Amino acid sequence: MVGPLLRSLWSTATTRKTLSSSSNYLKTHVFGRAFSTASVTAAAPSAAALGVAVDPSQLRNVAVIAHVDHGKTTLMDRLLRQCGADIPHERALDSISLERERGITIASKVTSISWKDNELNMVDTPGHADFGGEVERVVGMVEGAVLVVDAGEGPLAQTKFVLAKALKYGLRPILLLNKVDRPAVTEERCNEVESLVFDLFANLGATEEQLEFPVLYASAKEGWASSAYTKCPPDDSKNMSELLDAIIRHVPPPTASLDAPFQMLVSMMEKDNYIGRILTGRISSGFLRVGDKIHGIRSTDSGVVKIEEGKVVKLMKKRGTSVASVESAGAGDIVSMAGLASPAIGHTISTVEVMTALPTVELDPPTISMTFGVNDSPLAGRDGTHLTGGKIGDRLMAEAETNLAINVIPGMSDSYEVQGRGELQLGILIENMRREGFELSVSPPKVMYKIVKGAKLEPIEEVTIEVNEEHVGLVMEALSHRRGEISDMGPVPGNVGRTRLCLNCPSRGLVGYRSVFSSDTRGTGFMHRAFLTYEKYRGPLGNVRKGVLVSMGYGTITAHALMSLEARGTLFVTPGMEAYDGMIVGEHSRDTDLDINPVRSKELTNVRAACKDENVKLTPPRLMTLEEAIGYVASDELIEVTPKAIRLRKRYLDVGKRKTMSKRPKE
Repeated sequence: MVGPLLRSLWSTATTRKTLSSSSNYLKTHVFGRAFSTASVTAAAPSAAALGVAVDPSQLRNVAVIAHVDHGKTTLMDRLLRQCGADIPHERALDSISLERERGITIASKVTSISWKDNELNMVDTPGHADFGGEVERVVGMVEGAVLVVDAGEGPLAQTKFVLAKALKYGLRPILLLNKVDRPAVTEERCNEVESLVFDLFANLGATEEQLEFPVLYASAKEGWASSAYTKCPPDDSKNMSELLDAIIRHVPPPTASLDAPFQMLVSMMEKDNYIGRILTGRISSGFLRVGDKIHGIRSTDSGVVKIEEGKVVKLMKKRGTSVASVESAGAGDIVSMAGLASPAIGHTISTVEVMTALPTVELDPPTISMTFGVNDSPLAGRDGTHLTGGKIGDRLMAEAETNLAINVIPGMSDSYEVQGRGELQLGILIENMRREGFELSVSPPKVMYKIVKGAKLEPIEEVTIEVNEEHVGLVMEALSHRRGEISDMGPVPGNVGRTRLCLNCPSRGLVGYRSVFSSDTRGTGFMHRAFLTYEKYRGPLGNVRKGVLVSMGYGTITAHALMSLEARGTLFVTPGMEAYDGMIVGEHSRDTDLDINPVRSKELTNVRAACKDENVKLTPPRLMTLEEAIGYVASDELIEVTPKAIRLRKRYLDVGKRKTMSKRPKE
């Protein structure tokens, strides 16, 4: 008797609960907008925080774009803190270990914050030209942008690049002049920078609407923004409220329909060991719930092709620095979903009835390529765990899926041509691979030429250099050897004794120049570069590097041998390191290569000497970082990369083979 009674009570409770949730769902999605009557402020949880789709009119999707080191990630920290997020450390959004080590942003990150009844989806983007693909693929996700410009430096090469992308997609940027708390920044300087930015807008073909951009003044480091120029705002205004209000006022909400079928373009992708592939993008139309049936489609020359069908296993939204699971999401919102294993960036996710793919993002072509192959040196296999060509190929293909700016083309005998935007981008990829236990040999970077109407074209970059006056001659001489042409030169405003140079230089001439520039200017110079255009081939480069010292012995390097070789040039090795035939151990003082024996040991005799052995004192060697090695190697050389070492070597280890190949005509 008790059993049926309990079952009856349980059934009644469940029915009530179901009816209650159904009525909530109807209120939310059909009859009205999510929690429109609730007072959602910075402190109160928003509709998205409660796992419900947000009214598109309460959404703002904004990208923060700027040149390198102009304060994007620091600004994002202050905005998160203003809206109640817990920030564990400075530059909280730089979550990759290499980002924290180098102090740069490598990948775009999306997070959401709540402010005065509105949900703001903020996208932090990289500033380096090499990671321009990250900017290109996210500007299509947003309706507005905050253009951050250092009030001291003004707009630079990468400011132009990111602004051109934003204007191309019809965004109306908000100009934020950052670092106005610096002593050198005056109101006159801010007005000057504002007019420079206006000229930049006009030169890039901005519309009348885009030219009427609002201007704010800020110090992201101190955590305040103001609509009027000030060095120190009142204590009650020392916050980011004015910037957040400006975003809500000037950035339009997404024009999206909740009633149309669900569609989403994948803009980011990551992998999780437990739930598989996580796809992130902005919902173009409709709404999505956990458990919905969906499929992935893509456009091909023959029409739209279905990739995979499945259902939504998990729906997530980044809130501050943490990830929150949500039950549903509506049009205009930026969300992450799991449940499909095959779709990648640029593909469309939609309900199974829809067979129309969304337009994909157009990326600039790669300008540089390197060949990755199996490490075949005599010291191969000692440090790494992933050694075979198949493993290297799988890892590179996985990278090409998540990073659209990289192309991977399989080559001959377990080698792969990897195309990218610059040596920094490919250097980050190699560094990640060696930390994962890969061993590989890497060729020097090659510039990708174009043939148009029988003429050979090469990529030209715009270079902005700021140096002390005494170093101008050295820099100009070095860049003249590298086919650079000066377009503008003048003093730096607010800095006595500093000169700014603007040049156009071929990409191949800039490969490896950054380390030379740092040593020429004693670390006091700034150099920024960004892709400009393709122009006619400027001819061979001048003398940009000396010859090298090549080992012709196998074994452990000795101090005795290095002592007599120091006069021959600059050494790259220390006693105790391993060497082999064909390994590069130093730079020759002349333009030719020299074969030497760094493993020669001191012969011992049974004759007792009155004086003791001479004390060996060696000059500290020049130990190369990965980026320096990529820029240093010549066309007949390779970089051997292992988890514990970076070595330079000749492509052909045998002396006789090298002599034979050197007689062949070069490409």
